[in-house]
Amino acid sequence: MSSQAALFWNPRFAGEQYAYGSAPNDFLKAQASRLAAGSRVLSLGEGEGRNAIHLASLGHDVTAVDAAHTGLIKLLQRAARESLTVTATLADLADYAIPPAHWHAIVSIFCHLPPALRRTVLRDCVRGLAPGGLFILEGYTPRQLGFGTGGPKDVALLLEPDDIRAELDGLELLHFAEVQREVVEGSLHTGMAAVLQVVARKPGPTAA
Repeated sequence: MSSQAALFWNPRFAGEQYAYGSAPNDFLKAQASRLAAGSRVLSLGEGEGRNAIHLASLGHDVTAVDAAHTGLIKLLQRAARESLTVTATLADLADYAIPPAHWHAIVSIFCHLPPALRRTVLRDCVRGLAPGGLFILEGYTPRQLGFGTGGPKDVALLLEPDDIRAELDGLELLHFAEVQREVVEGSLHTGMAAVLQVVARKPGPTAA
């Protein structure tokens, strides 16, 4: 994989330590109870696997997508140690096709993309959810630049709430809030942060 994403993330995930810690994201952990048992879950930009591992431990059928093979290797090694099954897919999100009406949940945790790609991916997420499916997101807003406690330094990669609301057109917003909270996730996300938190639902009866 020679994409720009792979070139950036492979060195970051190559060490023995987990760059963003081994525990799941707090917001995702708090929202996971919304998922139906045995849900098919797609995690975008999963990295080293902390969120996929948590969801798999809850009994969900998890597919983790990332451009960095170093992160996915650590994910699969940890899954094996913990006797869990996670499908790891090596792909740049610019090239990854999200099948329509397939996923019971799609998760995007600190997955910051260039605006044009983000619009495409979020559009495909809306299409990719099965009826009743959930989209769960947490990411930094431009106000994060004032904290300097992690995340991209390029404002174009940060999440402006009005933009995300528009890009999730077609989903019912169950929770949508820009908040300031303490984020402690490894050495790279540590301190007070400005984040957008979203839980959105695809209209229609929940798929079996």
